[in-house]
Amino acid sequence: MTLTTLCYIEKDGAYLMLHRVKKEKDINKDKWIGIGGHFETGESPDDCLLREVYEETGLTLTSFQLRGIVTFLMDDLTDYHMCLYTADGFTGTIQDCSEGTLEWVAKDRIADLNLWDGDLIFFELLKENAPFFCLKLKYEGNALKEAILNATPLELLDIVDEQGHPTGKTQARSLVHKYGYRHRTAHVWIVRPNETGSFDVLLQKRAQTKDSYPGRYDISSAGHIPTDCGYKQSALRELKEELGLSASPNDLRLIGYCEVDTQEKNFYNKEYSAVFLYEKPIAPHSFTLQQEEVEVVVWMDYSVCLEKIRNGSLENCINLKELEMLRSAIGRS
Repeated sequence: MTLTTLCYIEKDGAYLMLHRVKKEKDINKDKWIGIGGHFETGESPDDCLLREVYEETGLTLTSFQLRGIVTFLMDDLTDYHMCLYTADGFTGTIQDCSEGTLEWVAKDRIADLNLWDGDLIFFELLKENAPFFCLKLKYEGNALKEAILNATPLELLDIVDEQGHPTGKTQARSLVHKYGYRHRTAHVWIVRPNETGSFDVLLQKRAQTKDSYPGRYDISSAGHIPTDCGYKQSALRELKEELGLSASPNDLRLIGYCEVDTQEKNFYNKEYSAVFLYEKPIAPHSFTLQQEEVEVVVWMDYSVCLEKIRNGSLENCINLKELEMLRSAIGRS
């Protein structure tokens, strides 16, 4: 086990960042990090912090705070624990650093830097002035595979390119929506024939407690795709969790893909979605709703639903282009 410190020195809305570009054999090569290093014999966390900051920057800290403990698990490397600090008081003049290039970076530009994916999680905690926290981050290579905050796992999503392919970067779900990163979702439309010769679609009304689009009508079932998971696997899971509907892979018919790019206040939704149809007969009262996600479900004639969304009389968060895909896929008027 290895013990380290890391400090983000603050001034005028910026952090002093270290761009690690001077050493070839450096686990942080080309990454932007704070100031810190390994404990020496007999040092306390504060001792290590003060020494490392002075050695790397020439600054003497006069005001600092321990904000949390971050545990890193990385491939075959020794697990290590990092004491994370911020500092807002110092004396001295910044000097050249043998580890890399020092630069003041505005806090609102931090997310644009080449960071370890998990760093953005603790930057957000620092920004929110969160109480003392424990964060565990597990990596495979450069890819973040697990994040646990105060003993609670965070949902991680793959960040994908314009074709929906994972880029190798992952991020916590809340930050994906905060910064508008493109991610994958699976959508399932449950349909049934009706007496008019057309078909009904099942709509769910989102719970009032949802963090996005509360109380609005939505797709029959939909959900984010966690890291290292497939579209259909996620679609089947969401059907079971949200509606209590057990389905097999053969019950779902892929009808295409759809992109969404919307914003509501500070919530950005940039999705690349696989769209499935579920057409098997469903007995009345066969749904068991996940109350924290779904308030109620209703059947609605497709043409009526389409018209209500077009004229704005149905409060919803449905992508009109996606809804229009259903008619050609089903082949009914």
